[in-house]
Amino acid sequence: MNLTVWLTRTATLFVSCMREIFDESAYARFLRRGRMSSSAESYADFCREQAASKARRPRCC
Repeated sequence: MNLTVWLTRTATLFVSCMREIFDESAYARFLRRGRMSSSAESYADFCREQAASKARRPRCC
């Protein structure tokens, strides 16, 4: 594998990881699931859903 291909794949993986960490991928899935476009209202709905989901999770300690 040549260096350019390796760097491209590594950069793609890094960007994908960052999108997951900062919830951009989750927001994109939320928009697709609800067949919505990106807007302030849809982002507010996403934040409420995320907060409700995290509140229901049992805590370990």
